[in-house]
Amino acid sequence: MPDRLDANIFLHPPLKRPRRLRILCLGVMSLLAASCIRFHPIPITAAQSLADFENRSLADSTFIKFLQSHQEVKEEPPDSWDFKSLTLASFYFHPDLDVARAQYGVAQAGLITAGVRPNPSVSGSLGYNSTTPVSEITPWIPEIILDITIETAGKRGIRISRAQHLSEAARLNILSVAWEVRSRLRQALLELYAARESETLLAKQQDIQSENVRLLELQLAAGEASSYEVTQARIARNNSRLVALEAARQNAEARVRLADAIGIPANALDGIKIIFDAFNYIRPEISSTEVRRRALLNRSDILGALAEYKASQSDLQLEIAKQYPDIHIGPGYQLDQTDIKWTLGLALDLHIFNRNRGPIREAEARRTETAVRFLALQAKIIGEIDSAEAACRSAVVKSQTADDLLANLKKQEETAMAMYKLGEISKLEFLGVQQELASSALSRLDALIKAHQAIGQLEDAMQSPLDLKDWVFEIPYRQPRENKER
Repeated sequence: MPDRLDANIFLHPPLKRPRRLRILCLGVMSLLAASCIRFHPIPITAAQSLADFENRSLADSTFIKFLQSHQEVKEEPPDSWDFKSLTLASFYFHPDLDVARAQYGVAQAGLITAGVRPNPSVSGSLGYNSTTPVSEITPWIPEIILDITIETAGKRGIRISRAQHLSEAARLNILSVAWEVRSRLRQALLELYAARESETLLAKQQDIQSENVRLLELQLAAGEASSYEVTQARIARNNSRLVALEAARQNAEARVRLADAIGIPANALDGIKIIFDAFNYIRPEISSTEVRRRALLNRSDILGALAEYKASQSDLQLEIAKQYPDIHIGPGYQLDQTDIKWTLGLALDLHIFNRNRGPIREAEARRTETAVRFLALQAKIIGEIDSAEAACRSAVVKSQTADDLLANLKKQEETAMAMYKLGEISKLEFLGVQQELASSALSRLDALIKAHQAIGQLEDAMQSPLDLKDWVFEIPYRQPRENKER
């Protein structure tokens, strides 16, 4: 009996310990499973996204609060919209900025990935001693080995540095996209201004030409004018009508392009009063030194290219660090039948056949490519600045000359009006002065539009407005509808 009792005592511990071990493993696995992030589907349908776009409005309450935070409006919604408030609207609604924000979110998530430490791994094995008498002792030999990786040569810090540079490049890309959105908005607004002003001036010109044709027809009937003069006047009037119809078409198209530049449907502009004060005059020029300084030191794409170059430096540094092997520590636990045994393992990768030369060369080549792309971008910007500056100066001088000519013609009109009232000139002669003034006003408008186009090209080359008061530095984050529902 004592022998059997001793045998039972000998047998029980090996049977109970694995059970405890299994319970412990199940508990750890349950805790790990509970801490895992769960998947939440966010469906997207074409019909719903179309409905969301069609429901966009400049009277949106969240958007109005954003405008109020910039002290752009006091009432809801505002009675009129100028270039700055419409710029804020495009920053809020335009989908290109949503894409840039999403890319920045990916880069931000990359910071988390770069900073993670290698997880330890656990492996188990189960041995069986076939020569052990089962009646006396358990023949099973369970073993658990834990593998802990210790990174060397500062690899984790280099990964974090690289991810930070890429995140900064993605953040600066938001500013680059914001400027592109602003540039398209300015061009669309300028086209709408040109079309509306042309319609107004052409309507006045048509009135003058119609009156001129009426008087010439009366003179033709009285034998005081030739049919050639009447024909020429009619041709001029009809051509003006065609030009006016073209201006009306351009007005409608410019309105649609303006809505597209903002990121809203065209009907969202119905009933909206737009102010074009930004295009009624020419801003004072800035020095060439200031233009180059703003462009080469502050352009977001220049700064983004520098951030990408720094990331390529970190990438090369990481590949060089990979020449040094990581250390693997492997403590183990073994229940050798009734004997508890502990082991401590140490493992290293032997870089004998592969010293990571290929990835290092690739990283060096990528760094060189990034540096060359930065220099090419810088050279391109310098060329754009020189060309835009020359075009801007020429266009501004032409616009100022057109202003002077128009001012002189207005003085001539005042003189002709006084002479007409005194009976010193006929109404046809007075209409001729008015017609010349109307043609000069159209020429002045064309010169003004071209000057503003040249200014826009110069601002695009600087990626900065001539007047810094026109720039909006905060770009709002508009949370998608699906995330709100979640």
